[in-house]
Amino acid sequence: MRHRKWSCLRCTGSEYETGEIRVAGGFWSRIFDVQNKKYSAVTCEKCGFTEFYKRDASTLGNVFDFFTR
Repeated sequence: MRHRKWSCLRCTGSEYETGEIRVAGGFWSRIFDVQNKKYSAVTCEKCGFTEFYKRDASTLGNVFDFFTR
């Protein structure tokens, strides 16, 4: 989904790309290699500046991640 009025905070570019990352949150999730934190990323295509937005990670995704490692 594209937001028509988005602009980069660094260079004011208006073209961007979106993505998602998952990371381990605490000691036990690192020990068992479970990525229980989820973030959406918006990256400026002109300068590469990236903003991250915290999202809710699903329990089903965490269980699937645990068994596929």
